[in-house]
Amino acid sequence: MPWMFLILAGIAEIAFAICLKFSNQFTRPIPTILFILFAAISFFLMTNAMKTIPMGTVYAVWTGIGAAGTIILSILFFNEPLSIARGIFLLLLLVSIVGLKLSE
Repeated sequence: MPWMFLILAGIAEIAFAICLKFSNQFTRPIPTILFILFAAISFFLMTNAMKTIPMGTVYAVWTGIGAAGTIILSILFFNEPLSIARGIFLLLLLVSIVGLKLSE
């Protein structure tokens, strides 16, 4: 269950990053409220994961899921570029996340 909390926390991190973009520097109320909501959910789930998973692993996986997911969604929906180097480093990030889970 702690790993499920951690995965959901990472997904909530992706959501709050996307809401942050749509908040337009916190000038749009609905995306700003959603940003706060998803951030709170993410931190709540992350702290629950820390009850049994080491803090360093939790933080690395949480930021990794958030970063990888945000990059992927930015490429798909915001027309950010995908270069060969960026793709390789994204793949390395995903391999690192899986490696941390497998080494648990």
